[in-house]
Amino acid sequence: MARQCYLCEKSVATGMNVSHSHIRTKRTWKPNLQQVRAMIDGTPKRILVCTRCLRSGKVQRAI
Repeated sequence: MARQCYLCEKSVATGMNVSHSHIRTKRTWKPNLQQVRAMIDGTPKRILVCTRCLRSGKVQRAI
């Protein structure tokens, strides 16, 4: 399973740390993904969802 949101497909972003002297090093920003049991096509399934999708109610959680 990729480190990617199941709904909005948010994934790892890359960029640079830039110091005061402008020395640049690579870094990554990882999305805040949570594993939840959700109803997908009428069946419960474990998926990775970002917290923004969880908070906005885009996920129907399974009980």
